[in-house]
Amino acid sequence: MLTLRRTEERGYADHGWLQSRHSFSFGRYFDAAHMGFSDLKVINQDVVAPGAGFGTHPHQDMEILTYVLEGALAHEDSMGNRRVLKAGEFQRMTAGTGITHSEMNASETEPVHFLQIWVEPDTKGLTPSYEELDLGALTDGLTLIAAPGPSDGRLTVHQDAAVYAGNLAADAQVVHSVGEGRRVWVQGIDGLVSVNGQRVRPGDGLAISDATSLDIRAEADARFLLFDLR
Repeated sequence: MLTLRRTEERGYADHGWLQSRHSFSFGRYFDAAHMGFSDLKVINQDVVAPGAGFGTHPHQDMEILTYVLEGALAHEDSMGNRRVLKAGEFQRMTAGTGITHSEMNASETEPVHFLQIWVEPDTKGLTPSYEELDLGALTDGLTLIAAPGPSDGRLTVHQDAAVYAGNLAADAQVVHSVGEGRRVWVQGIDGLVSVNGQRVRPGDGLAISDATSLDIRAEADARFLLFDLR
């Protein structure tokens, strides 16, 4: 079954310094029909104005993934990490027993555009930790960027979930096999892809269940994320 979450149907918040789209219920946006998908709880698409950002705030018992699409994001946390994430870089924080962090636009002249993703961990009370990954120039296809277990050049998430970065030139195709009983969420970023015949535009989310294989084809140069979930 394929269920499309259209980009224009997402929650929207305009704070002046922040423009945010919510695929699932978040903050003041509540939609009982969209409370998450499996262990995927948040996909926020944020654009932060120059010199602005999120001041120091807490998190607990959540896997927090940040993917910078354009610009640069300055990060500082209670674990002692101080980093500037640039376009194409991915960050994972395990909030576990509790962390605080801030996220600020590192530029005084250009906005920063990023996705923030929350995955519920399989265990509470984990020791907080931090990783980052530079995706660089992605080749055509699906690149595994986060998964459980020992890391092999990717990020580690504490959940039975795999996250892939998709990058396809126009007319390219990739096939993703889906394990029995698993569910998949595809989040469009740029361009246009079709997944088993269903078009996914930038900002669209596609919930997939009861599929054994996904035929993903690019109708235009495309970038997307694929979440393979229990």
